[in-house]
Amino acid sequence: QGQSKKAAKHKAAAAVLNVLNGGTLQEFVCDAISYALPNSEPITSSKQPHNPPNPIGTLQELVVQKGWRLPDYSVAEESGPAHKKEFTITCTVEKIVETGRSTSKKSAKRNAAEKMVAKLQNIPADWKQGNKGTADDISLISEDKWNGARGMMSVNSWVLLRNSSGEKINQLRRSPLSIPNTDYSQMLAEVMEEQGFDTSYLDIDELTVNGQYQCLAELSTQPVTVCHGTGISRSNAHNDAAHNALQYLKIMAERN
Repeated sequence: QGQSKKAAKHKAAAAVLNVLNGGTLQEFVCDAISYALPNSEPITSSKQPHNPPNPIGTLQELVVQKGWRLPDYSVAEESGPAHKKEFTITCTVEKIVETGRSTSKKSAKRNAAEKMVAKLQNIPADWKQGNKGTADDISLISEDKWNGARGMMSVNSWVLLRNSSGEKINQLRRSPLSIPNTDYSQMLAEVMEEQGFDTSYLDIDELTVNGQYQCLAELSTQPVTVCHGTGISRSNAHNDAAHNALQYLKIMAERN
């Protein structure tokens, strides 16, 4: 936001640079920017240019391009003595699950992501149009999304939002989004439920330079929307990300 378009543009760029300075988020944010702005020049990292591709970043780029939810990672098993632990990490994308094992959580996560990338790349590109009888009959998305009852798969979500007369989206259009102590997470959940979208939060392990928690809020719009948030606690970071998402939705849902 700013008093002029130029000032708002500078602040938006500064916010992106702030996230990029976190290091580990750089690859994902660059992928997201490249996806959102397909005609822009690719953004590359100047750090460790000779490193091999990171399967975690590759997987994130792949699911964003396909309009799916971000991968979910969880520790499925932890075994072995304290000096020789073995970790099993589960990676879930939609309804597909892969596991990775290693002596460190980081390596196990990379292993699971690498297996998931290999599996997804073997799925035909046209599965989304209804070819569900492929790749061992894996069903990636629920039937209501397959059928496209509201045209989410083929129609840009912003067109649907602009034409929506739902109670919650109309409340959002009227809201100043500046009332203190507002539960923006709940407000976002209500708007998303009314419009038939899902919301998920990805907590980021690294704190900001100011020692605050940070997270990403992902909306299953078409194309996918990802917003960043920070706060003194994880719940506050979620609320801040939800607030940023609502501000974006409000702008995009304004009727012409």
